[in-house]
Amino acid sequence: MPVWGVLGYLVFSLLLVKAKGDWHREKNGWALLQLIAVLFSLYSVLLAFISTYYVHSYCIMCILSYGINLLLLFYIWIIRKRFYLPSFFNGLKQDLLMLWCNSITRWSGVFIISVSLLAIVAFPSYWQYSDEMPIGTLTTGITDDGHPWIGASSPELEITEYTDYLCFQCRKMHRYLRKLVARYPERIRIVHRHFPMDHAINPLVKEPFHTGSGQMAILALYANEQGKFWQMNDLLFEKGSKREELNLRDLAAQTGVDLSGMRKALRERTDLQMLLAKDIWAGMKLDISGTPAYVINGKVYLAQIPPEILRKALP
Repeated sequence: MPVWGVLGYLVFSLLLVKAKGDWHREKNGWALLQLIAVLFSLYSVLLAFISTYYVHSYCIMCILSYGINLLLLFYIWIIRKRFYLPSFFNGLKQDLLMLWCNSITRWSGVFIISVSLLAIVAFPSYWQYSDEMPIGTLTTGITDDGHPWIGASSPELEITEYTDYLCFQCRKMHRYLRKLVARYPERIRIVHRHFPMDHAINPLVKEPFHTGSGQMAILALYANEQGKFWQMNDLLFEKGSKREELNLRDLAAQTGVDLSGMRKALRERTDLQMLLAKDIWAGMKLDISGTPAYVINGKVYLAQIPPEILRKALP
């Protein structure tokens, strides 16, 4: 979307310059600009709908772009109404014929369309990583109250994370923090706690959301009993990124966790459900209402860790 947005605003800007310059006398370009502004605005409405009813979160930059798109549409409408330009469809026909007859604009359009199509198939998925997470070279353990940790035995900086295996930002920060721990294995410790935003397990979530992340947390708790937490933790984040249906046999083969034990954990292990409920309750007591959340020296940081916190502890 960022690539398409840049290309879209670039095309709009170039057409606007031409409409107010070379094409001004013939009053060309405005119908095409209106069509683009309508498409921009409709797409803004679609994204706003998704943010409201599916993501349940809002981005300030997105809202700003929605406003810009609607203002562009209003601006073009005022121009066309004020100067009594040709009807929309007649004007659009003239604009397209004019663009096609001009070799520069024709080949520019072909180039922009080609780049847009290329972005669909070739733009790198920056949220996906192919490299493995380091485990074997890092020290792991269990805190006094039973939570898995990885990193320094005597850390200068301890970060307690509350995460959800179906949360995109959790997965991104999971990769980042693991690499940070691998870089400073004697300085940082990550303590893991669960906070699935699954309506079936988390009382804060009133509607279906991240369905199944609660069961994934149960599997991780069981793997912790078998000393395989971090292997299971990494694999569940990977499965969560692809929204794959969990295959217990596959999980067992890749982590070494007992298959029958995982099945029993999901069906019968009320003690694991209680441990998960304690994690969620602990997060709620800290006023955590979303993921990821990080607790450092008793203070909660949502979504990310401020750089100055890391700078104080690391060279």
